[in-house]
Amino acid sequence: MSESAAMASPPLVTEEVEERQTSGGFSLRGTLKLLVSTGSGKLGVALFILMLAVSAYVLLTYPINFGRAVWSNPAYWADYPKAAPPVWTTWLGKDAYKHTITTETTPVSVSQRGAAEVRSFDFPVAVEGGKAPSFLTMTILGITFNDRAPIVVATLVRPDGGEVRLANVPVRGPHEGEASPYRRYYDSPERVLLTEEDTARQSIAQVYDQFYPGVARPANFAEDLNTSLYGVPDPNGSGTIVPLEGDYTLRVDVLVANPNDVTTGIRAVAGGTVYGVMGTDAVGRNLWEGLLYGLPIALLIATVTAIISTIIGASLGILSGYAGGKTDAFIQRICDIISNVPLLPLLIFLVFIIGPHLWLVMLVLVLFSWTGLTILIRSMVLQIRSGQLVEAAQAMGASRTRIMFKHIFPQVAPFIVAQMISCPVPIEDAFVSKTRLYDEFKIEAPFVDWQDKYLIRVSYQGYNDHDDLERLLVGLAAVIDR
Repeated sequence: MSESAAMASPPLVTEEVEERQTSGGFSLRGTLKLLVSTGSGKLGVALFILMLAVSAYVLLTYPINFGRAVWSNPAYWADYPKAAPPVWTTWLGKDAYKHTITTETTPVSVSQRGAAEVRSFDFPVAVEGGKAPSFLTMTILGITFNDRAPIVVATLVRPDGGEVRLANVPVRGPHEGEASPYRRYYDSPERVLLTEEDTARQSIAQVYDQFYPGVARPANFAEDLNTSLYGVPDPNGSGTIVPLEGDYTLRVDVLVANPNDVTTGIRAVAGGTVYGVMGTDAVGRNLWEGLLYGLPIALLIATVTAIISTIIGASLGILSGYAGGKTDAFIQRICDIISNVPLLPLLIFLVFIIGPHLWLVMLVLVLFSWTGLTILIRSMVLQIRSGQLVEAAQAMGASRTRIMFKHIFPQVAPFIVAQMISCPVPIEDAFVSKTRLYDEFKIEAPFVDWQDKYLIRVSYQGYNDHDDLERLLVGLAAVIDR
């Protein structure tokens, strides 16, 4: 080889290195192409975009104090069915009663009863297919009176002609020094649970005695008002209550002494046996609303945890694969140790010692979720470091740090980003670990998020066990990952 040819070879090597670096470098287009090259990648991107869109909707539409003023306020959910399954369970052939809320501001009739004027508000209650309301409530929205305090009477008119007095609610009279007119229930409406009143128990017993004398019935039939109000003793003498289908009417009579008294309105609720997309919990809270409100927080936790663990895992994987030797062996043994540490018992121990803090859960998840990516990146780097691009950079005297960050990282970066977005394991780990941790210590979440135990303990049939729901989530994550 001539001297001129020998002197000309380095520029050729340099040009090859520059070309390889340019073609193998990190690019957004290459990352996106790799990201959507698999089904799990496409699904991961679609789910992530959907969650971002829903999170933006929640932040724009939900009140900031939703957690304190709504979710953690039992009075807000008082008129919602308790532990009700979702509406879609009716698609599987399950009969259900639809949750109904009716507000009437104008009485259907006004009559005279002695010296009192009776204003009647009627609310239809249809019982079909043997399904009746799970409860009945009446809410007085506001009353203004001038002289004597009104009395509110609730009565259930049955299809067989029986009338069951459910409740008598006397309006509180004027207190000393109060001037007329007297206003009641405007700031805090008066709610009455009609199916738990002693008046209703006594009245249904009288109706049964009047309309079905001598027919065998359960000894404690009046205690279960949700059954006895919408049923009759079995004519066959079995001693049970059978449903009485037909059109019922909840009649609310407001007896006022002065025609100038004002009745703002009455709200009646016939509790359904199903509700919403995800049902309700034991308090009556709509799980779907809680799920939506908790999405931004859950997404933030999962994203931060995934980003930090990905940075740690990718950095150690590149270092382990390129450095080799004792460094490689040390990092891999650390991975083996961490991978075999049971995460949940460790979390329980730390919470018992330090206390229940969200940052602690996130810290442990970050520290114990990087090992899989490290091992995966290391195997890729072992192949890349023997390539011509790395060898050319070494021949030109590039340092280890420069080679790892300028020549190796750009080649694995698209895979790292795709792996972080398309793999649901970090989110699933965060979800299950924090859920079981909160449930173990009976901790009430400091804010509404997907790990709130009331969102996890779905109480309808088929998912009334916490471990069943956990297995469902893990299985769903596994299916998506494939």
